[in-house]
Amino acid sequence: MNAFGPAVVLGLIFGFMWGIGCSLAIMYSIFLGGYRKAIKESLAEPPPERYRKAFEKIQAMRVRKSAAH
Repeated sequence: MNAFGPAVVLGLIFGFMWGIGCSLAIMYSIFLGGYRKAIKESLAEPPPERYRKAFEKIQAMRVRKSAAH
């Protein structure tokens, strides 16, 4: 068992780092794709219904917060 100890530890360390790095890269690409889509929708004329509803919710939330202060 002693002969495989360092190899196992290094394998676990590199495997864990590789897995986390790949997961982060995938999550970032998904985030970036959604961000690009949001920018496209915000610039569309007329804006999509989904965008208008989300914008109205945000505006209502801002009004509630400013009224609370």
